[in-house]
Amino acid sequence: MNRRKGCAVSEPFANLPFDNSYGRLPEKFYARLSPVAASAPYLIEFNQALAKNLGIEKHFDDPQATARFLSGTSFPAHADPLAMVYAGHQFGNWVPRLGDGRALLVGEIVDPDGILWDIHLKGSGPTPYSRNGDGRAALGPVIREYLLSEAMHVLGIPTTRSLAIVSTGDMVYRNAPLEGAVLTRMARSHIRVGTFQYFYANQDHEALRQLADYCINRLYPECLNADNPYRALLDQVVEKQAYLIAKWLSFGFIHGVMNTDNMAISGETIDYGPCAFMDQFHPAKVFSSIDRHGRYSWGNQPHMGHWNLAQFASALVPILAGTESKAIEQAEEAIAAFADHFNRYYLQHFGQKLGLKIKSEEEESFLESTLELLTKHRIDFTLFFRNLSETVKDQNHDGLADLFANKRALANWQNAWSALADKQEHTPLKRYERMRQANPVYIPRNHLVEAAIEAAYHGNFEVCRTLGSLLSKPFDEQDGAQDYERAPSEDEVVRATFCGT
Repeated sequence: MNRRKGCAVSEPFANLPFDNSYGRLPEKFYARLSPVAASAPYLIEFNQALAKNLGIEKHFDDPQATARFLSGTSFPAHADPLAMVYAGHQFGNWVPRLGDGRALLVGEIVDPDGILWDIHLKGSGPTPYSRNGDGRAALGPVIREYLLSEAMHVLGIPTTRSLAIVSTGDMVYRNAPLEGAVLTRMARSHIRVGTFQYFYANQDHEALRQLADYCINRLYPECLNADNPYRALLDQVVEKQAYLIAKWLSFGFIHGVMNTDNMAISGETIDYGPCAFMDQFHPAKVFSSIDRHGRYSWGNQPHMGHWNLAQFASALVPILAGTESKAIEQAEEAIAAFADHFNRYYLQHFGQKLGLKIKSEEEESFLESTLELLTKHRIDFTLFFRNLSETVKDQNHDGLADLFANKRALANWQNAWSALADKQEHTPLKRYERMRQANPVYIPRNHLVEAAIEAAYHGNFEVCRTLGSLLSKPFDEQDGAQDYERAPSEDEVVRATFCGT
């Protein structure tokens, strides 16, 4: 193992029961190495609730030892850290070797339900895949990922999780010197579409088969009983991504960098960079400072998800069937199913937001007219749907009307909505309950996240903790939290977000 100088190796977590099954694959799948020690690791935030759910909380009761471990400074001797290799299409451009350029897979733990979770340190130093980067992370992007990934989880969106933020005591240099930090990320898997692409591009069909077998055994064991387990794996991944992207759209979420190396085979949202939730709705909305042509805009995410999955299917062709023509036929069938899966979940999620079961062309047309209404009148996405929920319970609730300067346009829309709602089988009370669980009061709005980051750079972490606590109950109104519910004022609007690498 390549142990770097300066990385102290001790056993403060000698009893933490973790393994690294990925490390039992051949070495062409990764590079073994240790993190770079931090000069002054300090534990900023630890997700006690997540640790408890994973059954590992007793191993993290010493903040100083936790900071040393989760910064990579003092590592258990039985750890087997490695950086995973993969390739990918970045904004449509093929890059033959990417890999974990600033992250390490430390190992895996098994939760009380028998589910395997990766422990991943992000920002722990350079790896063979860093491409001249420093392998570090600044505190701001780490806070953004911590807040957004945990908010996504409680919103019911499949996602990687965040266990901890550790300040390293070292500066990283971007446009200016910034405080460095390491994020501890938990995931069902860190295998990506790009992982398969790497071995496909290298014509390593044996590695493709080993990787697919690993994914099936770890993530989709039900595929083992299929006539064609690899086709079953492809079908599972296609449907998981259709569900995930439909969920994103229903909450106004924009990932920002839907490259094939940022699409997880597990169906989790992964690699939070310039991601954001919309305030004012527009289907062409983009936040990422590097997405100059809207490739990954809100409305284009289903198309890009489909494109990414087509690359995944292409990578599987060598192992899908006995002949290339049969394999291509299998791949095309699987990818063609994406549209039906996505449309089903999209209508299901937006139907719940509207208090409707969208089954007819009339109802689908109404959904489209709703989004056109929001676009034309520049309406806040989250506030619109939450206030709509409240009108079901209280017809005198005026929050919805307050969003519109053009009251007639709203009245015409409400008349059409009421006519459709009256045909639904649910009672108003049942409709209200279902809508509230699809329409949050609080989301990690950009200006709130930026305020938390700015405060943290000045040594104040309470702004981040307060926001995180509020976002842990997004569907329930909380006393004194009106400022977190409202849309940003004109001078608070965040128009661009940045990756942080």
